[in-house]
Amino acid sequence: MFGPFFQDLKETASRLAPCMNKLVCRTCGLMLMLSAFSTLPATACSLSLVLAMDGSSSVDHLEHDLQLNGLANALSDPEVVQAIEAVGGIWVMSFEWSGQRQHFLQFGWQFLEDTASAEKAASTLREARRGFIGFPTAIGYALGYAAVQMSRAPEPCARKVIDVAGDGINNDGFPPSSAYKAFDFEGVTVNGLVIAGEDTSPIQYYRQHVISGPGAFIEIAEDYNDYARAMKRKLIREIMGNGYASTR
Repeated sequence: MFGPFFQDLKETASRLAPCMNKLVCRTCGLMLMLSAFSTLPATACSLSLVLAMDGSSSVDHLEHDLQLNGLANALSDPEVVQAIEAVGGIWVMSFEWSGQRQHFLQFGWQFLEDTASAEKAASTLREARRGFIGFPTAIGYALGYAAVQMSRAPEPCARKVIDVAGDGINNDGFPPSSAYKAFDFEGVTVNGLVIAGEDTSPIQYYRQHVISGPGAFIEIAEDYNDYARAMKRKLIREIMGNGYASTR
């Protein structure tokens, strides 16, 4: 009684075999492809940013406070936070520089991704003390220190930017050109924020000797009272970059 039934089942199975083999092959191929993708590294974060603030002898206590609070206000500004959120977050650290060995860490690497994390970094800046008083302007050494800090970023990012702010030219230690030869600046963009005054030579000096790398630029603050506005504009431009986004 079951003879014809088993015969029909056998014939049906033989007709389906090629289709099943193709399905198995396609399924296995898809699984292998997904497995390969799973072993690839995740997309890098969008930006690692080193902030370097001038604390040399040309900066008095009032000007130092205007810089410190200006940077804090810029980091926590809603438009800057919106830019940070748009790229999926950024890694940031900040230090004050002056003489050859006078580098004061304001805050170490922090991942900023929203209003709360940006305000946390801003609060740390507002509470930071001045690192050193009365030391000259060693921009070359500041660049070297910044390069070392960049090499210690918590994860590789699509873009690396060092942001040097100051109101004068190098007058102590080796010049920026020596820093670029001695330290690793591969893939790093160095931008400048120049606080203008009666002497315009720092603007030209930053253009010719300080900024470096892909898309490097300078932002000019008319004076220390204009620092926050200039820094905000600069941060937005640096954060947005070429539109890199993070999958973090």
